[in-house]
Amino acid sequence: MRPGTRREAIAGPAGRIECAVDAPEAGAPQGIALVAHPHPLYGGTLENKVVQTLARAFNELGYVSLRPNFRGVGASEGRYDEGCGELEDLAAVLDWGRAAHPGGELVLAGFSFGAFVQSHLAARLAAAGTPAARVVFVGTAAGRFTVAPVPADSIVIHGEVDDTVPLAAVLDWARPQELPLTVLPGADHFFHGRLHLLRSIVRAQWHRR
Repeated sequence: MRPGTRREAIAGPAGRIECAVDAPEAGAPQGIALVAHPHPLYGGTLENKVVQTLARAFNELGYVSLRPNFRGVGASEGRYDEGCGELEDLAAVLDWGRAAHPGGELVLAGFSFGAFVQSHLAARLAAAGTPAARVVFVGTAAGRFTVAPVPADSIVIHGEVDDTVPLAAVLDWARPQELPLTVLPGADHFFHGRLHLLRSIVRAQWHRR
């Protein structure tokens, strides 16, 4: 955990949601970046290195990052709900974040299972006329879950040798959307040894918006 990270207990539909909050080091925040962790039943937590890397990248881009633990993980109450309850958890954290930091942009980011859940939150917000300003997915769990389509300017990054979510499954998801995909050569699902490159890709693509 980074120095300066604070923990919040947010009221959620299944009880308390534990959330790590990191603010940008300088200047007024541009908005909030809600970052969702990988599968709760396979060791996914807000401490995941990919999730922390994404949060740091958003801090550097001027956003307050919110990293909740899904229900049943860490100090978050409740139990795994196959993505349905987890979607409501993210919505509750988003409501809290918007109240704490009103008026700024919203970024939705997710890693693996977290990308699947975030895709449905992005669709819900778009249908309500309050879309996220940007969507960023890493190791998208396509093929394992029904991942919703995302906006054309989304940043989607995948490892070439991901043996948890095969690259072919993500291409099959992206192809009908004509959605560009950034493939990091030699990277596995958890981007071991390549987290610095992941962070650089997010920052570089952000500025090409």
